[in-house]
Amino acid sequence: MEIEEAVSSLIKELASVTECEQVSLVNATGRILGEDVYAGIPVPSFPKAAMDGYAVRSSEIESASGDAPVRLDVIGRIFAGDPVPSSLRGADIPARGAVRIMTGAIVPDAFDTVIRQEDTDCGEDVVSIRKSQGPFVNYCKVGEDIESGSRIASRGTLIGRAEAGVIASVGAASVNVLRKLRVAVISTGSEIVDIGTPLSEAQIYNNVAYMLKASLKSCAFEVELRSVPDDIDAIVEALNKACGSADIIITTGGVSVGQKDLLPEALDMIGAKKIFAGVNIKPGSPTIGAVIKGKALLCLSGNPYAAVANFDLYIGSIISAVTGCASYLPVRSQAVLMSEFDKPSNVRRLVRAAVVNGEVTILSKNQASSVLSSFVGANCYIDIPKGSSVSKGSKVDIINIPEALL
Repeated sequence: MEIEEAVSSLIKELASVTECEQVSLVNATGRILGEDVYAGIPVPSFPKAAMDGYAVRSSEIESASGDAPVRLDVIGRIFAGDPVPSSLRGADIPARGAVRIMTGAIVPDAFDTVIRQEDTDCGEDVVSIRKSQGPFVNYCKVGEDIESGSRIASRGTLIGRAEAGVIASVGAASVNVLRKLRVAVISTGSEIVDIGTPLSEAQIYNNVAYMLKASLKSCAFEVELRSVPDDIDAIVEALNKACGSADIIITTGGVSVGQKDLLPEALDMIGAKKIFAGVNIKPGSPTIGAVIKGKALLCLSGNPYAAVANFDLYIGSIISAVTGCASYLPVRSQAVLMSEFDKPSNVRRLVRAAVVNGEVTILSKNQASSVLSSFVGANCYIDIPKGSSVSKGSKVDIINIPEALL
């Protein structure tokens, strides 16, 4: 299969996570909204000044200019947070009056525009206005930012700083979010050793598992890591345990055709439905996608680059299908290649790279599947079609790694 077909076929089989919990807004960053959020109040909830200056009636300064300023009596002062004084309420407010006002302060109903102080002589008792100005200039209307009753955030939204700020603007102290998505990462291989343990001959540290966990760093996830040797019973036991608690199961290693590549057999033993086994891509062609009880099983190569690249290709679509959150989806675009790369491929190939302002650079010539260090600084993949090559200065297709995964 092509990647696109494999992704589409897999996500059709997945069940949504719908269970929610209420959390305080201060603890909601990085969580996924479980329902739409609506504004219970307008923002701002009162007309306010956008500048330090004077609140005036626009009709009274129509003739104002630098050569012929309009002089108005200063009949009050209002700072941000002050209520409107009783003398500035009602219908008996004197004509040809101005109110000294500061940014963020409420504008009394009788006044419809705010002259910035730079366009005045900053008079304390009488102010000279040197500029004419229409209504509602430097003036924030009620609901100018957010209208009461409007939807301010949608279900499936990943809560970041902007979302937290907007929700706080309407005074919501807590939000309804999806429960944390449980992800099990099972590393298979008798050569795998956990960090903190001295290496014996022919052993390697489990670096891929920690990279995948770091990708799912948001508090929207609970990630459990487990390593098992190349033993069919141990692998089946780990898979069965994960299927009982996790929403997404990811494995690394054991997907090829060697004598110790036991994942295909293990998937059969637990009753998983294989959606695809083998994809037209380099690296990571042996990747397997399966499903059990509506849960995704993504079985990745044991080679570091192949594992991480294919994780990036599939995991965002899986998360989106399960939660409705689009923040993890990879985005395709084009960029100008700034590096030399003269390696034609007989299969579709991904080359890790970094894109900035429409220019993409290959940071390392070593693109081997076993190499992980050349990921440092990378934020995209160059997608090279089968049988083609790319050259410096040409436009290339790229797959951007979502910011949420970096």
